[in-house]
Amino acid sequence: MTFAEKLKSIRKQAGMSQEQLAEKLGVSRQAVTKWETDAGIPDMDNIMAVSALFDISIDELLSNEKGAKKPADYLFESITEYDIDEPKRYDMKFGGARQFVLSGYEGEKIRVRLVSNTYAEIQKDFKVKIDDIRKRIDVDVSRRNGVSEATAKEAVGIFVQIPTLYAGKMECAVNAESVKICSLESDSIELDVKTPNVILEDVSGTVEINCNLDMEVVCHSLHGEIAINQVSATSKIRIPDGTAFTAVTKGIGTSISYERDGKPAERFDTPDAENMIELNGMKSELIICAAREV
Repeated sequence: MTFAEKLKSIRKQAGMSQEQLAEKLGVSRQAVTKWETDAGIPDMDNIMAVSALFDISIDELLSNEKGAKKPADYLFESITEYDIDEPKRYDMKFGGARQFVLSGYEGEKIRVRLVSNTYAEIQKDFKVKIDDIRKRIDVDVSRRNGVSEATAKEAVGIFVQIPTLYAGKMECAVNAESVKICSLESDSIELDVKTPNVILEDVSGTVEINCNLDMEVVCHSLHGEIAINQVSATSKIRIPDGTAFTAVTKGIGTSISYERDGKPAERFDTPDAENMIELNGMKSELIICAAREV
């Protein structure tokens, strides 16, 4: 296990939320999120604090951060970076991937990392193009030499980091087994995806998900609006119990139902709450599931 995986595991075993751990360590919740998503590693003072808090040795915490290869590393990778110096609108098209992760970080470059443990020609057969057009950044990943989208979905992961300081409106298209958005604050994030799994962790603003597959959306916290646009699909969104939100249906033949701790429940949204979950489209159903641990 990586440090990120260990930290998340021992925190959950202790029954702590990210907020509670952050409070005990004297750091922000965003810092804990970054540590648990492999977007950063704490400094030695915080590693020592984690060690003392959970009574686990520093060597055990970092055992897989040492040595020749960590589980978070990949045998083959291609990294493309571009300097950003002001807020931008991002229009990104990635095609197929096994895993897609979009995250914010405290840097000044957009960073696109393609990774694989099985596809040795990733640098030769995949091209990342980044265009800076006035206030907009266009990102495109294209395949070469006859590589199919099926191959990309089987073998390639895509990790994209956006400078938090310059995170403007984002549009992102990808076809992946799983999609994760974390540590991002943006007025608008529009996801045009084909995926059965979406994870939203420490995301603020409006997130719009366009997908006609049945999905499970795991929302670790809700700060803003989540709009799900579907045609003839049945999906679930999981949120922490006690989250205040308003649920809205639009379109034709759409409906929302509720579950709490895995059982059908009466409607539990809050009228006029600042946060919103919205279902749009045609002949689609959304089940809002609340649980103590998401």
